Amino acid sequence: MIDLALIGLTRFIVGGQARWTGSLPEMRQRIYFANHSSHLDTLLIWSALPRGLRASTHPIAAADYWGKGIVRRHIGVKVLNGVLIERSTQGPPGAALAPLRNVLSEGESLILFPEGSRGSERLPGPFKSGLYWLSQEFPDVQLVPTYLDNPSRAFPKGTFLPVPISCTVRFGPPLVRHAGEEKDAFLERARAAVSALAPDSLG
Repeated sequence: MIDLALIGLTRFIVGGQARWTGSLPEMRQRIYFANHSSHLDTLLIWSALPRGLRASTHPIAAADYWGKGIVRRHIGVKVLNGVLIERSTQGPPGAALAPLRNVLSEGESLILFPEGSRGSERLPGPFKSGLYWLSQEFPDVQLVPTYLDNPSRAFPKGTFLPVPISCTVRFGPPLVRHAGEEKDAFLERARAAVSALAPDSLG
């Protein structure tokens, strides 16, 4: 019931309309990767997915935000089905990806923000390497670029409650893997796929 209430509230305040351009809301394993500009982003994408997909899709969320306090942790983990990660994880390279690998190994899907932290620009900044490594380790998982329109205006940094500004979630065509593609080239191509979904970029 809490999940339905959150979805209803999100759609009432900021809309969160889903637009599928080049992909469909199919029951298959995916990584939805998106630009990141507000704490509203996770809830927007999760709410935009059909109910059947939400059950098997796990947003990746920062533990320092969604793990803070009993209520926020309950929403992040129990309601949104999220996986909390420590952004300051110390250890071997790629150690922070372990919880993500576990989800993919079980056949479930992920919502990922490759920038790693919130940006203030309309288009995403450089992507960190996690998306590349996951795409290499799980080649059968479909990669779906996703663009969030207006969340930073609807939920500006430092505010407590969102304001009623319409937001849209745009799901683009799956990113095609190129054999032997270098990491930097892949990440830039993935970033460009998200940027291409921005309203001004659409024909």
